[in-house]
Amino acid sequence: MTLSERAPRAAPQLSTLRSGTAMCQVGEDYGDPAPVGPPPLRPGCKPKCVKCKEGLPVVVIRVGDAFCRDCFKAFYVHKFRAVLGKNRLIFPGEKVLLAWSGGPSSSSMVWQVLEGLSPDSAKRLRFVPGVVYIDEGAACGQSLEDRAKTLVEVKLILQTVGFPWHIVALEEVFSLPPSVLHYFAQEPAGTKGAYKAAVDSYLQQQHAPAQGEEQLSHPGTQDPQSLVGPPIAVHTEAWPPTAAQTEALSRLFNSVRTLTAKEELLQTLRTHLILHVARIHGYSKVMTGDSCTRLAIKLMTSLALGRGAFLAWDTGFSDERHGDVVVVRPMRDHTLKEVAFYNRLFDVPSVFTPAIDTKAPEKASIHRLMEAFMLRLQAQFPSTVSTVYRTSEKLVKAPRDSSAGVSPGPQCLLCMCTLDIDTADSATAFGAQTSHLSQTQPSTSPAEALTAPCCSAEEGRAQGCCQGAGPCGRDDPRAHIIEQLCYSCRVNMKDLPSLDPLPPYILAEAQLRRQRTLVSQEIQEYLIEDSDEEVHTGES
Repeated sequence: MTLSERAPRAAPQLSTLRSGTAMCQVGEDYGDPAPVGPPPLRPGCKPKCVKCKEGLPVVVIRVGDAFCRDCFKAFYVHKFRAVLGKNRLIFPGEKVLLAWSGGPSSSSMVWQVLEGLSPDSAKRLRFVPGVVYIDEGAACGQSLEDRAKTLVEVKLILQTVGFPWHIVALEEVFSLPPSVLHYFAQEPAGTKGAYKAAVDSYLQQQHAPAQGEEQLSHPGTQDPQSLVGPPIAVHTEAWPPTAAQTEALSRLFNSVRTLTAKEELLQTLRTHLILHVARIHGYSKVMTGDSCTRLAIKLMTSLALGRGAFLAWDTGFSDERHGDVVVVRPMRDHTLKEVAFYNRLFDVPSVFTPAIDTKAPEKASIHRLMEAFMLRLQAQFPSTVSTVYRTSEKLVKAPRDSSAGVSPGPQCLLCMCTLDIDTADSATAFGAQTSHLSQTQPSTSPAEALTAPCCSAEEGRAQGCCQGAGPCGRDDPRAHIIEQLCYSCRVNMKDLPSLDPLPPYILAEAQLRRQRTLVSQEIQEYLIEDSDEEVHTGES
């Protein structure tokens, strides 16, 4: 309560004291409650836009920040362009895949790229875009008829946009090759001078045909691929999926016990599928529509899931964990409120599709609980999301002991982050789990493992616990997969009772990595390691 609200109540209390009556009475009426919201404007005083000081405001982003329609659009577009210009990761003529889910944030991102490539734009974007849409209806329990209706709406919007598009069903993960989990080194990004030289070269190629020949089409026209060569297949559609694939995907998600593990598994499979589409069609960058609000929720959720070591990759502007394909998040400065206002004012189309957590209670998963907590806190304290988001900006990616063109080390089989393997005396949960595995499974040489008897062979059984498959624990597929996962993915795998429903490419890659490890152990004693002097001499 402010002093102005307390002042009118002082006079009745003083008169009550002077008259000799009691100061407080039961059921005493203190008047109407304090008004909620800003005070009413004085007669004849009209609000003005905080930027141009002339137009009538139509949007109030924060208290005191009222924008007119034109100024809000300029403010919104500037945020998008500033993020791309500040980081300078996307070079002119580079192919960029826009990951579009049909939601508000990703739809607004596609519209920003569409307007940035138009000839009327002041500073045109210089990359070649494409759109990918992943149909996740089978994981969410949708029927094939409902999914077909959704795809009709999706195609109408994609045809309006005019970019090359790729529609892929989530069931296609069962036909992915194991190479999708491999790390492919990317070319060195170069310095700021290299980016400026690339821009100058691009501008020279644009203005060169205008001297004597007909000027080539620019990005943003009907043929956006003319910059990089003749157009390839513009549209691809891997739909409808086969009945066997749909049944396999449903069986996989039905076998997962908790909603938290289902959401993490869905995110993992979606990322693998987008990465595969980007690689086979030649895209070197992938844009996602993660907003500021969504990234703040994701940061808190990742902490709760044990992914603190990978926050810089999960919430930063760029994610280079895949090597040749870099994931960028250009919408990370826009809040969900700003996105909703922009889509409403400028008629940005979107498609509503039920998610895997639709109509789920608040405490059904860690994701839902953290989202409800953050949004409720944001309603009471408007600076909550921005504070958490600014904290994520300060996170720095840990340097890896790897040179250019070499894999940064062992990677998680699912999330593909570099494993941080602690020593046995580590106090972290991951270190405790690693030390527990090393104690329960003593290390033996491959020669001893081949001749080691089964643990229950002496008990007179026909077959031991390995059932004729070899020494105990040596051919346990679950143990081999668990040891190739990070801490967070290990916890999620506990909610998957059997590994049989997993897509074949994950199981094949796990087996391949296990075989490489065994071969490396067999030849380790025959390898000659370089001394420290030779290493320093080679580096110099």
